[in-house]
Amino acid sequence: MTLFSELQLSPILQTNLARNLLVKPTPVQSEAIPPALSGSDVVATAQTGTGKTLAFVLPILQSLMVTPVRGIGAVILSPTRELAIQINEAFNLMAAGTGIRSAIVVGGLNENAQLQQIRKGAQVVIATPGRLTDFLDRKLVNLGSVRIFVLDEADRMLDMGFLPAIQGIMAKVPSNRQTLCFSATIEKSVAHLIDANTRNPVRITIGGAVTKASEQVDLHVYEVEQTQKVALLHFMLQNEGGSFLVFARTKHGTDRLAKRLAHAGVKAVGIHGDRTQNQRNQALDGFRRGSYRVLVATDVAARGIHVDGIAHVVNFDLPQAPEDFVHRVGRTGRAGARGTASTFASHSERKQVRDIERALKTQLVRQLVPADLPEAPAGPEGNRRSYRMQGR
Repeated sequence: MTLFSELQLSPILQTNLARNLLVKPTPVQSEAIPPALSGSDVVATAQTGTGKTLAFVLPILQSLMVTPVRGIGAVILSPTRELAIQINEAFNLMAAGTGIRSAIVVGGLNENAQLQQIRKGAQVVIATPGRLTDFLDRKLVNLGSVRIFVLDEADRMLDMGFLPAIQGIMAKVPSNRQTLCFSATIEKSVAHLIDANTRNPVRITIGGAVTKASEQVDLHVYEVEQTQKVALLHFMLQNEGGSFLVFARTKHGTDRLAKRLAHAGVKAVGIHGDRTQNQRNQALDGFRRGSYRVLVATDVAARGIHVDGIAHVVNFDLPQAPEDFVHRVGRTGRAGARGTASTFASHSERKQVRDIERALKTQLVRQLVPADLPEAPAGPEGNRRSYRMQGR
């Protein structure tokens, strides 16, 4: 398939695609949509930013248009509320004029409003595992009419400890459902979950190795001590253009780094799991609009960040695992554009860098730290205390 117009989709869906200037599918869309439309189970491995959302939204809408259902006809599980919200936004664009409605079921938003959406006849539920499990335990929703079940970012959901919740939810869904699973990586735990809950799935792998960074991203590594990291980041911001997504290891470190950058005159904001949903939405919207040039985030909070045009990803702190590295750097170099991902690592972290390189089967390009690196800007507390304390 080279064009969306070649798909057996209703005229309404074709109109919505055209209205949103969607003409040519991405590779994962091209390979996953046809078997999904035919009713087959699909297991697709593709990097972040390759268009997986549309690959399951279109088949769901087409199926529910052809064969309407009373009650909830489809469930889409995602690891974070931010990603669930973004899936819902994409869903609503494609669902315009179909009469098919969705309901978001996530923590941090008004529970009564979510239940009201379902009771008013939402046919599609877009949920995080924790909140949906809570609704099921309290018998507030019934999944007995579900025909299509989607696991989006399955690897991250398992990393976050959602396996028991996912298994409990799937036990409430009819066994003759269609299952669509999309994941950037498929480790043993993910493979076990997929094998137990799919029937002769069509397997799709986009981009070669299961754990691999996009070829659109230039991967750099700087050997820099903790006390110099802020100065190096500030140097990059002064000498490069575009937006920066910066990953910190802890919530406390995220806040401190964002405040320190802001105090130095950089438009920066932090995002992590302790922020309210409204705060997270405001930060993401501001970053997307360009009100903030830098977004500092933890891995969990950043999972729902799908913002086109991010020029530079910076691993201010090393990720916990190579898979996290793939997810992080996948936030840049999207939609055919090139991006840069820089990793800051101290001399004592060389082994961790080599572990990442072995897992990705690639070499990070060593970059020299500027010899005249300026002193790091002072933080709002008025001193230059080492960031060595940020993880405590």
